[in-house]
Amino acid sequence: MLRRVLLAASASQRIRQLTTTAPLARHVVRRFVAGESAADALSVAERLVAEGLSVSIDYLGEDTVDPEQAARVASEYVTLLELLAAAGLTVGGRAEVSVKPTAVGLGLPEHGEKTAAENLVRICRAAQAAGTTVTVDMEDHTRIDGTLRLVGELRADFPDLGCVIQSYLRRSPGDCQALAVAGSRVRLCKGAYRAPDGVALAARSEVDRSFARCMRILLDGPGYPMLATHDPRLVAIAKSRAATIGREPSSFEYQMLYGIRTDEQAALAAEGAQVRVYVPYGSDWYGYFMRRLAERPANLMFFLRALASLR
Repeated sequence: MLRRVLLAASASQRIRQLTTTAPLARHVVRRFVAGESAADALSVAERLVAEGLSVSIDYLGEDTVDPEQAARVASEYVTLLELLAAAGLTVGGRAEVSVKPTAVGLGLPEHGEKTAAENLVRICRAAQAAGTTVTVDMEDHTRIDGTLRLVGELRADFPDLGCVIQSYLRRSPGDCQALAVAGSRVRLCKGAYRAPDGVALAARSEVDRSFARCMRILLDGPGYPMLATHDPRLVAIAKSRAATIGREPSSFEYQMLYGIRTDEQAALAAEGAQVRVYVPYGSDWYGYFMRRLAERPANLMFFLRALASLR
């Protein structure tokens, strides 16, 4: 019930206005969001890479409503990639970027897929020049087919283009099976969007079982799985499966969110695992932040305690 309430709040303009204008809330959000500028993201990326971690940087924003804004988002990513390359952070793909397809035009009423494809090509070319990769984020269930079409088309020219599958959706094991091919980079996460019961799994235990099933499909395949979870049980299952089938630590990675379970991120990296931290930045942080609260009650309790400590 709490998750449903928080996801509903993420779509509320009134609650958005109240939260984003509250100085205390903005202060606490800095635990989960690098800052508002590319320079802020660069600073966080430098620190994390120095600690032996990799990063995927997301310029926050989604549901772009005009082509000019979509083009500006693409330009922001191009600039970010140039900064990362100049700082030496893209060597070996240590720093890459994640892009929401609706931020670059997928949701536009006219020529949405065409606009998104054009903007993603710009970003992919910049990433290629910088020596790193791009991962296309997955959004709500109504965008899945369009997003997978984009990825499929662009992989002809950018075979290392990553995509995301969310285990809370009933269709996800089939999508994982189709994507578990040589060279395919797939991020598996639980998902944090609202969807009808017939489309999504309702119980948390079902979502966890689906994650484990999808994870086995990806680990058993010849692609490059990117396992995005903070759940210690699922991390343990991944370790066990990788050991059983003889997967090298360099052939897959764990991904975790900036500001969440930093001790586990460090511990996994110390064991020799590949660990990538998802680092968001930008002023449009509200939707992202509310979905993080919805994912884990512990995040909400941290937020409330932090607010109380600042009063």
